[in-house]
Amino acid sequence: MKSFSPRILALGAHPDDCEILAGGSALLWARKGAVVKFVSVTNGECGHHAMSGSELVARRRAEAKAAAEVAGIESLVMDHPDGKLVPGLAERESLMRVIRGFRPDLILTHRPNDYHPDHRYTSQLVQDCAYVVGVPNVWPELPPLREAPVIAYFRDNFQKPTPFQADVVVDIGPVISEKIRMLACHESQFFEWLPWNGRHDLKATDDPEERLSLMEKFVRHRNAPTAEHRSRLATWYGADHAAGVEFVECFEACEYGAPLDEAAIRRLFAVPASGA
Repeated sequence: MKSFSPRILALGAHPDDCEILAGGSALLWARKGAVVKFVSVTNGECGHHAMSGSELVARRRAEAKAAAEVAGIESLVMDHPDGKLVPGLAERESLMRVIRGFRPDLILTHRPNDYHPDHRYTSQLVQDCAYVVGVPNVWPELPPLREAPVIAYFRDNFQKPTPFQADVVVDIGPVISEKIRMLACHESQFFEWLPWNGRHDLKATDDPEERLSLMEKFVRHRNAPTAEHRSRLATWYGADHAAGVEFVECFEACEYGAPLDEAAIRRLFAVPASGA
């Protein structure tokens, strides 16, 4: 029987969101033969202090493409304006076209409670598409999905109204150097914009080695596992392996998609068989 190669669609609000939140998993998926596509729902035109408009959009598209090439995955930056995304019918239709065109088995996106309106509305648009992607008479020019995809959320640290709950925890240690290189492709963000606005202890630098060092520190801070994560890891990797894991990516099930049960986790996520 032909082996199953899942189709993974990650929908972030901005170029670099998917890389930050699922870059390691994408690398693992690609190594296993899955088809992975990172999509930025907005064009990223506001993410800089000195550049804007079409010049910045072109630069961020090029950065996203370069990051995707590191992982061997597909990349798309949509045309919705950065900072102005709304969950309207036109936006829903454009996202529907992406989802139906790619025909994913698994969709990843932001949770709906988030500080950034683009993140929130990307999440809402995915939720608004969750049912109607399978309805033939909704935008009938593209065939509907006959089976609902699993939908899962990226990890975040927001606590209200509900904190993130990790249903899946993936050990990304084997590909951490490649994830660091993916992030470093987004030069305009990590070495210009974020240092300027004072976030994440990043600083502006042109030195390639210093950039990689900064990215390693950034990833180590964001992807360190908690005790709860290690308990989840033990289910899939075994207790001995889980105790030594340094870097993880986590995902929470969205109830609007197909069930994210044990069988779906084994089938869709880059984790080994139980206890292996």
